[in-house]
Amino acid sequence: MGTVVVDAAAKKEANGSLADLNPTVVFVLGGPGSGKGTQCANVVQHFGYTHLSAGDLLRAEIKSGSENGTMISNMIKEGKIVPSEVTIKLLQQAMLESGNDKFLIDGFPRNEENRAAFEAVTKIEPSFVLFFDCSEEEMERRLLGRNQGREDDNIETIRKRFNVFLESSLPVIEYYNSKGKVRKIDAGRPVEEVYESVKAIFAPKNEKAD
Repeated sequence: MGTVVVDAAAKKEANGSLADLNPTVVFVLGGPGSGKGTQCANVVQHFGYTHLSAGDLLRAEIKSGSENGTMISNMIKEGKIVPSEVTIKLLQQAMLESGNDKFLIDGFPRNEENRAAFEAVTKIEPSFVLFFDCSEEEMERRLLGRNQGREDDNIETIRKRFNVFLESSLPVIEYYNSKGKVRKIDAGRPVEEVYESVKAIFAPKNEKAD
């Protein structure tokens, strides 16, 4: 039982120090195949942000074999949504361990409940939301291009993922848009052109990024 007490104390401390850090947080949202990952890698390279993917953190926790990981794995197997608090704790931990104070949080918040919980738990609001706007046809074309030879297996899954994104994530985008915090990128263009638009958002007005 002793370790649980230590963990709880460490978590309390972590919460405090994350707020003290006053980090710059950018939520990165876009449908599957919108090119978020590619552009996040560019921002990390040119602007010194740390890229955190909520999905990757959950998968890493499952792989670690921890008690928490087993619980997450069981929930996913049962088709349940992992509680916001679990994902947020993993994000907080990763932010503190990174030693950085600028973060791209990719694929989170997935829905309004995630969003409200993140702000309530961390007391942090994003500086802005980077929204990769891409037509369903273009995202489908890209995803099928990655999975050559398995089109019939994947088309239904891909469409389900689109629908989930539209139903869950668009309300989050609308919420932040009402606060003037959404930076919409036309993500249907070639990678280089999309990055020019992304760069213009991150580069200080008086400087040109490399």
